[in-house]
Amino acid sequence: MDAFTSFFDSQSSSRNRWTYESLKNFRQISPVVQNHLKLVYLTLCCALVGAAAGAYLHLIWNIGGLLTTLATVGCTIWLLSTPPYEEKKRVSILMAAATFQGATVGPLIDLAINMNPSILISAFGGTALAFGCFSAAAMLAKRREYLYLGGLLSSGVSILLWLRFASAIFGGSASLFEFELYFGLMIFVGYMVVDTQEMIERAHLGDLDYVKHALTLFTDFIAVFVRILIIMLKNADKNEKKKKRRD
Repeated sequence: MDAFTSFFDSQSSSRNRWTYESLKNFRQISPVVQNHLKLVYLTLCCALVGAAAGAYLHLIWNIGGLLTTLATVGCTIWLLSTPPYEEKKRVSILMAAATFQGATVGPLIDLAINMNPSILISAFGGTALAFGCFSAAAMLAKRREYLYLGGLLSSGVSILLWLRFASAIFGGSASLFEFELYFGLMIFVGYMVVDTQEMIERAHLGDLDYVKHALTLFTDFIAVFVRILIIMLKNADKNEKKKKRRD
């Protein structure tokens, strides 16, 4: 928690030093890395479009479930095992993985549409805003400044996995689920910062695999989006129950 506190404190203390000129200052990022970032974020946008297509396919044919989850995992492993020089093939695999991922999230999106479509728009907008802000913070910060958070975040993911394992054996509770939800949101928001800085650092060292980097950011985006959407759905359900009690 101290690491997260230091992160937000450093952002608030440096906010007063940010000017329009400083926001345009990407001199610490070389032109080669800047071009790499453009490819990464363009590929990420295409992957999000593919995920939206997958969710739409679920709404039409109800295909989201265990099979699409396994297909997402399979495509991800296939992509990571494909050599970087097979660029077109790897991009196609990424689009397939994104489509299957969208179909997997489809049941949750279907629930949001049936409850209140504005929740879905707000969740996506909130995720995009958080992603943009934390990615910009990682780019404008000093190189390697937040990479130390990686170990802390990995420990957080381990805690989530052990909690999920314990819930499966001993049974879960509403409070435990809510803790997992908010704690997981905090973890993956942190990963947005760490993965962005790690991607930039790897690019400086010659790793220009934009497909793999786009996959990493796509995973972060979906993880945050799903948690924000669930939180908003839970809050909307609580408000609806309160209104019924009043009536």
